[in-house]
Order: sequence, then C-alpha cells, then structure tokens
Amino acid sequence: MTDHPGNTWQGSSQAPSTVWTGRATNRFQWLLAAIGAACLALGIELAVDSAWHGGFAPLLMSVIGCVAAGLLILFGTLAFVHVAVKVDGDALEVRCGHAGLPRRRILLTHVVGADFAPKVTPRQWGGWGYRWRPEQGTAVVVRRGEALVLRLGDGMTFTVTVDDAEAAVRFIRDRLHLPTPGKTTGS
Repeated sequence: MTDHPGNTWQGSSQAPSTVWTGRATNRFQWLLAAIGAACLALGIELAVDSAWHGGFAPLLMSVIGCVAAGLLILFGTLAFVHVAVKVDGDALEVRCGHAGLPRRRILLTHVVGADFAPKVTPRQWGGWGYRWRPEQGTAVVVRRGEALVLRLGDGMTFTVTVDDAEAAVRFIRDRLHLPTPGKTTGS
C-alpha cells in the first residue's frame, strides 16, 4: 500500500488536504520490458555483426522485425509499469509510466459518482494498459486489486487501479458533496 501522508487529516485537528495522490505499480511489467530490450539487442546484434549467408533481404527483414518488436514491447510495457493518480479541487489526473503518457484528465464537474472496487483484474478489462469496453467504459489497469471507479455525467465510467482507492473515493465524494453509501441524509 502507498502511504498518503497528506490524507491523514481524518480524526485529527489538521485541516483537510486539498490534493490526494496515489500510485500503483506492476513489477511484472519489468520482465516484459526486459524481453523487449532483448529483442531490440538481438536486432542490433544482427545488424552490426552479421554472419548471415541467406542474402540481404532476409537479414534486413530480421533486423527490422527484431528492432520493431523490441521497441513495441519495451515502450508498451514501460508505459504501464506504474500509474500515478492526482485529485485536486478541479480534476482527477492519471499519468502512466515514467513519461506520464498516456495521460487522462477528468474534471470533477463531469463526475456524478465515485465508487470503490475491491477487486479489479486485467482479465475483466482484456489485459493491462489503457482499456475501453463499450459495456464497461474506460480503464487504466496496471495490476489486479483495488480500484477507483468514477461515474461520469455522460453515463460512462472510468476505472483506475490505484493503492488506497477507498481514500480516493472518500476524497472525491467530499469534494463533490456526495453522500456516502449506507448513510442517509436528513430525516
């Protein structure tokens, strides 16, 4: 779990934090990135030290294939090694990988509800990464586990796997003055 020192205000005399941040990491993606780097290295090795006797065209196709596969695997996996989520007074921002791409920013004025999902798996969304399913909405899935689910004003949902998703849900509901499930307002 990620420590969220700015969110420890509940039950204390400190003023509530104006920003919530969270992260989630998938260390397995590093193994896939290593496979991509190996493919890239093989392509470079074939190009530099060619002892290929089958002709130039097969060698060129092998080099291009290894380099292309290596780059696709390497960048495709490094983009989803981790996700960083930031919620401030105006928006929720999701940044993936070390470069922060892909990035998604959702204005809180477009959010009609926030829910906690205790168990989200890549299988539910068709794998890791930035996913879209017509019946479910959009998601950023970097690992299995807890997730934040936003219900948007257009009827769609946005799901992101992040550590301490329950705190994010409470933070967003507090910002939007949404009722907490199980509690009744007025009477």
